[in-house]
Amino acid sequence: MKVFRTLKVVMTALIVLASLGIYSGRAYAHERRMVGAYQFVVGWLTEPAYVGQLNALDLRVTDTRQNPAAPVSGLEKTLTADVAAGGLTPFPLAVTARFGTAGAYNGVVMPTVKGTYTFHITGKIDTTNIDEKFTSGPNTFGDIEDTAAVQYPQKVPVADELGKRLDSIQSGVDQTRILAIVAIALAVVGLGGAALARRRTR
Repeated sequence: MKVFRTLKVVMTALIVLASLGIYSGRAYAHERRMVGAYQFVVGWLTEPAYVGQLNALDLRVTDTRQNPAAPVSGLEKTLTADVAAGGLTPFPLAVTARFGTAGAYNGVVMPTVKGTYTFHITGKIDTTNIDEKFTSGPNTFGDIEDTAAVQYPQKVPVADELGKRLDSIQSGVDQTRILAIVAIALAVVGLGGAALARRRTR
């Protein structure tokens, strides 16, 4: 009995540790990078990050010259940021200080396509010039994911999928219009030919 109890305790502990590992992995799915004396931590504010869901740039900056490293405030006045995906024109983000958390900043955006996204942060911190790109991926922070896997009870199309469906419908409508125009043109030509034939027989 003691052996079984011991095994039960060990298994319970392993499950707890595994769950902590999973959640800590999600919480820390950010890229850390030194830029001069400053450490940048960049990722999505909400992770996993899904297409069609309101999200934001999560930017945290600390000054490592101090011990312990100190959060850097006031950067909403000196830094700018944008986000880009799929080779499209970057979307400018309004960098705002996060209420109640020194050295943390947001930039709200709603991703409308799944895949890889890049945050571009520029400006200055004191005398240090900042021009850094942070791209999502397996070793940095999460890509934008499709919501289909977590939708319940019914699956609904998100903006990207809905747009593709509308394009498909529009394409079908355009083809139908073209066929209708061709049919009308052929009918007009046929009627004209018939009228001409009647005139010749008179």
